[in-house]
Amino acid sequence: MRLGIISALHEEQAGLVEAMERPSRLIHGMREYFVGQLWEIDAVCVLSRIGKVAAAMSATTLVEKFGVTHILFTGVAGAGDKTVRVGDIVIAESLVQHDMDASPLFPRFEVPLIGRSHFQPDLQLSMRLSVAAHDFLEQDFMEAIQRQDQMAFQLEQPRVHRGLIASGDQFVNDRLRLEAMNGALPGLVAVEMEGAAVAQVCHELNVPFAVIRAISDNANENAAHDFMRFVKSVAAQYAFYITRRLCRELRDAPLQPRIDSAGT
Repeated sequence: MRLGIISALHEEQAGLVEAMERPSRLIHGMREYFVGQLWEIDAVCVLSRIGKVAAAMSATTLVEKFGVTHILFTGVAGAGDKTVRVGDIVIAESLVQHDMDASPLFPRFEVPLIGRSHFQPDLQLSMRLSVAAHDFLEQDFMEAIQRQDQMAFQLEQPRVHRGLIASGDQFVNDRLRLEAMNGALPGLVAVEMEGAAVAQVCHELNVPFAVIRAISDNANENAAHDFMRFVKSVAAQYAFYITRRLCRELRDAPLQPRIDSAGT
């Protein structure tokens, strides 16, 4: 396999490029792609920048130009539900574009001419990612996150959630808007700006993918408070340790070939 790793912000991917063995740097489409070995897994890392179009372009390029066979998106998100707290981890079971609305021509949220609104990640890869996330919280968390950051962000017994992630080209920091999204999208656990676009690309190109997010805020009026400090001191560590665990697991027990709808 060749694993493509996407993040929207440089800080969300800090440490991964440095951990690569003999990385080569290529520039394509105004982006830097780093190709090398991550814990003995062939990998390509790219900073997509923020937003759905930027993420979709990066995912497409990873597949079409760099030949990745699987894609992992890692970064931060706002909580989509009151039970999800800052410092928790969310792994997507489904992704939807909350700002997609071509009604009355098509149902709200449905991507026109594709016939679906929700996109499902690869089950095998997502399950491996979930195991890596749980093991990180149980075994690596105290080492990875400095005590002052644990206290600053009240990171007490973070949990792993699986569920619906909604993506859109807006930074959600309005409690009333979030409540409306919860009403329209049952099971929502996180909101962000890229994942569903990557999901659509992977669906159309038949590439297995997974999305993992560290919850940085409650998607309300305080969402921007200490955002970059969280990304640098917490989310970057989550991404590094969990990706390391995932790569080592994939190295020792490769994924089984996926059987698509055509039976191939």
